[in-house]
Amino acid sequence: MKTFGGAVLFLDRSDINTDEIIAAEYLAELPKQELTSHLFENLKVDGFNPKSDVAGKKVIITKENFGCGSEREHASWALEANGINTVVAPTFAKAFRKDMFANDLMAIEIDRKSLADMFRTFADKDTECKVVLNDDGTAKVKLIAGSLSKSYQFNVDDAEKALFNK
Repeated sequence: MKTFGGAVLFLDRSDINTDEIIAAEYLAELPKQELTSHLFENLKVDGFNPKSDVAGKKVIITKENFGCGSEREHASWALEANGINTVVAPTFAKAFRKDMFANDLMAIEIDRKSLADMFRTFADKDTECKVVLNDDGTAKVKLIAGSLSKSYQFNVDDAEKALFNK
């Protein structure tokens, strides 16, 4: 059974597009691993530095419409090459979400109230995430920072259930 989770990177911005995830100039015949150092290099978010903030992160928690813009599988490849296995957001661009699942990565849609609580409670802390599929078919995102721990339910569809069983 595959597990999802790890250290969390909070990106406090909506509409992060595929050009900001991986610039178009790196799409020409580069193997996945060569995309690693270019992830988010064009992303502008206050206080974010792609050279120091991405390393070791496995989960991204962000705002609406993640992965919008040009349809390109390289965006999910760049995440995968950096060891990122999960993105949590209220909404995703449809093509990007499909690419995430095609590359065995989890794209979790969470309600806006839970997302706001995640940012309010955990964004300024070193946070770990565990994505849990319960025996009854429900699922949750569990965030842990020191002794602080909270869980957030999300709806799991058949594609997400299948990822856990790979």
